[in-house]
Amino acid sequence: MMRRWQLAHGRHLDLGDRAVVMGILNVTPDSFSDGGLFDAPGQALAQASRMVAEGAAIVDVGGESTRPNAVPITAEEEQARILPIIAELARRGEALISVDTFRAGTARLAVAAGAHIVNDVWGLQREPGIAKVAGETGAGLVVMHTGRGRAKLPDVIEDQFVFLRRSLEIAREAGVADDRIVLDPGFGFAKETPEENLDLMARFEELHALGFPLMAGTSRKRFVGAATG
Repeated sequence: MMRRWQLAHGRHLDLGDRAVVMGILNVTPDSFSDGGLFDAPGQALAQASRMVAEGAAIVDVGGESTRPNAVPITAEEEQARILPIIAELARRGEALISVDTFRAGTARLAVAAGAHIVNDVWGLQREPGIAKVAGETGAGLVVMHTGRGRAKLPDVIEDQFVFLRRSLEIAREAGVADDRIVLDPGFGFAKETPEENLDLMARFEELHALGFPLMAGTSRKRFVGAATG
């Protein structure tokens, strides 16, 4: 079934039978797989163009590492890293742009700079004001499940439903329309063992009961290496 994902700045993306690829651009010195490779603007922009050439429809720009035990940074530092990159990517118009942040202030500035999508790895539950930014700007919204900072339910899918339904309540209360939302089960984010991630992968289809398109971020995750050796 074709779903039209409505995004900021009058853009949209049709989601159907074929997967859409999001390229991850970590403008950081310490991200888990590519920290320091693309933290200079020229390197970051070249990598974005390379990902688009290889088939990415979206470039997701993040300025703060989300790996376990990463050192927190200020909003000002995050914004200094990502806003010039987002503005230049918007000027080039090569791909849709997503901003990876949990901060409402950063999200608002990123959309103003040209981002089409807000991608929150805390599922709107660390800084709920970010949902209001999406509602007011018309940005597409990726709502990710995480187990960080809370006790999880034993069943991997039941925990997804409980967490994501609360996130959806926050989004709707902030005026975010359903056709702007994509859900991400958060592979590797406080999934304690490789087996938990693999169980989530095996039961992925059950998440369709929530009624939203799904995003899966599994590239270079540790559990893949545990499964393949």
